[in-house]
Amino acid sequence: MTDAASTPTRTGGVLAVHAHPDDETLSTGALLATWAGAGLPATVVTCTRGERGEVIGAPLAALEGDGEALARHREREVAAAATALGVTQTFLDTLPLPGDPAAGGGASGARYQDSGMAWVGTGRAGAAADVPAGALVAVPLDEAAGRLAGLLRERRPDLVVTYEPGGGYGHPDHVRAHAITMRAVELATAPLSDDGASPDGGWSPAVAWAVAPAAALRAGYAALAADRAARAVLAAASDDRRATREAPLTLPGPAGALPSVATGGPEDLVVDVLPVREPVLAALRAHATQVQVVTPLDHPDAVACYALSNLVLAPVLPRESYVWAPGRAPAAPLALPAGAR
Repeated sequence: MTDAASTPTRTGGVLAVHAHPDDETLSTGALLATWAGAGLPATVVTCTRGERGEVIGAPLAALEGDGEALARHREREVAAAATALGVTQTFLDTLPLPGDPAAGGGASGARYQDSGMAWVGTGRAGAAADVPAGALVAVPLDEAAGRLAGLLRERRPDLVVTYEPGGGYGHPDHVRAHAITMRAVELATAPLSDDGASPDGGWSPAVAWAVAPAAALRAGYAALAADRAARAVLAAASDDRRATREAPLTLPGPAGALPSVATGGPEDLVVDVLPVREPVLAALRAHATQVQVVTPLDHPDAVACYALSNLVLAPVLPRESYVWAPGRAPAAPLALPAGAR
């Protein structure tokens, strides 16, 4: 794993904040690979190690329910994904506590743990019935945000990206990661003294939230039903139950309910996926406990497909989309790498 604390500081670029290993690729993989491919600094901060995640496939099934073992395995997975994307990755709880540059590993040495979730509707998650001690949702907001703020001040990214307020689909850790990010930006850009002096000469990054236009998401769902390669993935999965978590894969309903990541409004920033599809799919495959049947597609509305442990085939849309957080649009036009606009 490439740890931000041990990597020579390069300012500018992009910094992405995510809840669990695999989210960096699922939500922002094309943006990260595009910035890294252009030689710009790209950093991922992961808030937990996904200790409570479900596990795909018989060879790795013993990891499910063994939080420590699964955490160690997912650390290796996210390290491999970071290498594929060309980015630096670190865990939030390894960053120094506010006011104590020597402290790491959480207050009292505890790690920030996966809070778990429960499905509360189609494509919508809520809090788990049992929230473990040390869960990310229980960490004081200013403690977690203070750690991130220190890294933001050090790296001074031009762009910070994370989830929209609903966390993409409502997972409590995603919602908390959003709150941590927004508070950290506030702390990192606050005056450092009573005289109102701004840190770093007034540096203030743009903040973007990952979204998916509802129309594009529905078109991607429809593409999976029409694409020959996607249908072959479904057929193969139905013949080999070991390729899935418990049962054959299904298609998403194009007219069904959409998660909170779906938006009806215009995007402020889009990143083309095809130029960086190879590293993004390699990063997805690195997360073997969480992602299966990663397959490139030749369709205008879906450039690849994959499935999670929910057994529903999902599209990789041809563009990643983002909106500016309120009050956090860039003060001046960003110098965007090729493939972003």
